Amino acid sequence: MFPFVFYDYPEFEGNIIILIKVYGIVLTVWIIRSILKTFESYFKTLPRLRDKPIDSYIQVVMLFVWILGFASILAVVIDLSFLNFFTTLGAASAVLLLIFKDTILGFVASIQVAINDSVRIGDWITMEKYGADGDVVEINLSTVQVQNFDLTITHIPTYALITDSFKNWRGMQSSGGRRIKRAILLKSKSIQYLTEDKIEDLKNIQLITNYLNQRQNDISNFNTSNDIDKSTLINGRNLTNLGVFRKYLQSYIENHSGINKDMMIMVRQLAPTPQGLPLEIYAFSSDKRWANYEYIMSDIFDHALAAVPFFDLEIFELSTVIGSTTD
Repeated sequence: MFPFVFYDYPEFEGNIIILIKVYGIVLTVWIIRSILKTFESYFKTLPRLRDKPIDSYIQVVMLFVWILGFASILAVVIDLSFLNFFTTLGAASAVLLLIFKDTILGFVASIQVAINDSVRIGDWITMEKYGADGDVVEINLSTVQVQNFDLTITHIPTYALITDSFKNWRGMQSSGGRRIKRAILLKSKSIQYLTEDKIEDLKNIQLITNYLNQRQNDISNFNTSNDIDKSTLINGRNLTNLGVFRKYLQSYIENHSGINKDMMIMVRQLAPTPQGLPLEIYAFSSDKRWANYEYIMSDIFDHALAAVPFFDLEIFELSTVIGSTTD
């Protein structure tokens, strides 16, 4: 109707038609955006897609839609055909690549993350470089949002997931247990051979009674058959307080209700250090929830530390070393 309404104002008619065309382009882009947002909300309700970076895919499509929209608007405003406009725009592609560098990197990273299945929404990840330690709550084209355990939010560039190293705890969460790996530091000078009297005393500890009886039998038979002079304790085969304590901890952990018996259980010596001899407990708690995991681990080490004096061993403490030096 514009040619009839603005018959006497042809220059005004041309400007109005341009504005109407621009409005039509913006309206079209907005309708497409609304449709894509609807699909995004729907896809997030599907169980098999809840942990996928749907936001990234929708944002990629919207990026191309907005680029086409702005290009169309410019082509209309400067009265240039759409094909000629994009031909001219090709000459400025290097500048565009520089402007949209982060977006392109994020797009490529999103595809690689999805194909390799390296990160999902809901995964617990740790990325020290960015101070992230918590659950992934959103993956989009430019950033990955991580809600840390102190309830703060960390934003990580999406492309950092393929250029930097990070730790994903999904394997632990989907396994049968969460690893306990901690050592007790023992004073080296407290390690000694066990006398017959001390062995008899330790037999009162029910977890190692059978073990001590069997080992004492084996050692006694070996020493007798090889005519070992036991007037000096070091001769022949002997039990040590450290070895018996290690066996006790092994038995205690194997009987602990909070430990997964189908996974690795081990008590081992590590290399001696200036702070003493580390005796490491390596096992997996059956409950992977953080609070319960900490409770199980604390319960084990409460018992282990309290049991040390029964074997005539001593815990290394820096303050005691300084105090003895001063004395």
